[in-house]
Amino acid sequence: MANSSSDNSANDTGAAYLRRAKTENLREIFNKYASVEKSGEQFMTAADFVRNYLGLYTEPNYNPNSITLLGGILDTSKDGLISFAEFHAFEGLLCVPDALYKTAFQLFDTKGTGMVSFEEFVEVMKQTVLHQKVPFDFDSEFVKMYFGKERKRFISYAEFSQFLHDFHEEHAVQAFKAYDKQGTGFITAMDFNDIMLSIKSHLLTLPVQNNLVAVATGHKVSFPFFMAFNSLLTNMELCKRIYLNSSGGSRTNEVTKEEFLHSAQMMSQITPLEVEILYHLTELISESSGKIVYSDLEALTPEQYMKVITRKLTDIKAVQSPEQRGFLIQVLENAYRFTLGSLAGAVGATAVYPIDLVKTRMQNQRSGSYIGELMYRNSFDCFKKVIRHEGFLGLYRGLVPQLIGVAPEKAIKLTVNDLVRDKLTDKKGNIPLWGEILAGSCAGGSQVVFTNPLEIVKIRLQVAGEIATARKPSALTVVKELGFLGLYKGARACLLRDIPFSAIYFPVYAHSKRALADENGYNSPLTLLIAGAIGGVPAASLTTPADVIKTRLQVAARAGQTTYSGVIDAARKIWREEGTKAFWKGAPGINMFMK
Repeated sequence: MANSSSDNSANDTGAAYLRRAKTENLREIFNKYASVEKSGEQFMTAADFVRNYLGLYTEPNYNPNSITLLGGILDTSKDGLISFAEFHAFEGLLCVPDALYKTAFQLFDTKGTGMVSFEEFVEVMKQTVLHQKVPFDFDSEFVKMYFGKERKRFISYAEFSQFLHDFHEEHAVQAFKAYDKQGTGFITAMDFNDIMLSIKSHLLTLPVQNNLVAVATGHKVSFPFFMAFNSLLTNMELCKRIYLNSSGGSRTNEVTKEEFLHSAQMMSQITPLEVEILYHLTELISESSGKIVYSDLEALTPEQYMKVITRKLTDIKAVQSPEQRGFLIQVLENAYRFTLGSLAGAVGATAVYPIDLVKTRMQNQRSGSYIGELMYRNSFDCFKKVIRHEGFLGLYRGLVPQLIGVAPEKAIKLTVNDLVRDKLTDKKGNIPLWGEILAGSCAGGSQVVFTNPLEIVKIRLQVAGEIATARKPSALTVVKELGFLGLYKGARACLLRDIPFSAIYFPVYAHSKRALADENGYNSPLTLLIAGAIGGVPAASLTTPADVIKTRLQVAARAGQTTYSGVIDAARKIWREEGTKAFWKGAPGINMFMK
């Protein structure tokens, strides 16, 4: 329910609050599932919320007590019905940082007193699958310490949060003792596997689950190993900080066990046994040889509630690892990225199109061979004259073919870059710099099949407005005039621009994004914008000479203007007639002052 339209702004940091949904949206959802009307007011039953809205316990032989308990989380008045006010309050509850603890507290507070009694704790626990699989000892000293010797003490929310945290540890210890019937301090690897899957499943990622038996050296698990293993999984976020401290902030530098242990002792009390388990588990999962990188730790780190809820749309994947990808999954993921890339490309192209039009006209302006005064003194002058003589819409002349071509252009470029990167990335998720450059180069070269026809049509439409008396051609007219082969005029210059551009942009963007990410690896929209600028500015600047040559080749020369037969011929004539500066027309920071 949370994280739809915003009423409150969300912070961009890793500890962000979730945004509240709009009241009218919640009302629409509530009315859809509410099945009871009382005194003209709609209400949900527990079954409406749990079975119909959440889609839980849909099987015919469901436990009605479980439905009632879960519905009681919302039903704070304990009248057996859920009002819209209670539904709305629950949505707000999900948006606070301690949502999991507060939700659990309301689950155990079955009487709605604002306190949890021993009887309420027992009532809820006996309904859980966890208790049925591994029974909890309600007469233990642990229970007496929280609820008192006579179990008459009531627990507040703050105390309950600590109780719930300690309860998982106590239940795990009780399970170990139950399996260790001889009191030797050891259990079998299979017993260890059963306990972890039953009680500690919330700490287990899929790679860890698959190696629970293998990590138990000698097929026996000691109590110290058991406690250290659980402590390690609980402190994986801390382990990430230790790694970053040891690697100097890099996420790809390999860190040895000794280096990690030294950093651990400097920062915290992660024990040597926990470090030993960490490296052994990493070796089993990634087949590493005594060294770890950041991605190894991510494979062991359980998902955090806030990260799951606030996951970005672009991070959504149909499967979790490349090994699970079938052909259909790859098609679906590419279709998803194609849609996002098309929307982003269209918005970006529209936003910067006036700049692109000014750049094209400046690059096409001949300062050596054309008789007469220069049409534009600099970029600002060009911008003003376009608006004065052609109107505001003149800045968007030729936009339509750009929008038509942006979707396939972005799709093929991003797909090829991802494909080549995947092939050159090792099991730990690392790719060498030459691999990133090669992936970018392949992406830039592959897009020319779409960019060249789109560019030549766009450029001819952009410069057509310079001649006031001439009839303005349409995109279709330009295509008919050029023919199929004519659409690829200047393709070599286009390759000369696009291959180096992508070879520079993609690696620089990837490294900049990684450097600007927070300690949890997340980027805010601002850091993504900065990373894009860091990659885009040098890439565009350094490929400007090729862009100038491409523009000259693709524009139809007017009477008296120099004509060019190819890339080399154009380069020679531009240098001879206009000098070196002509190759940098349109480069950032230069057009503003060129005369």
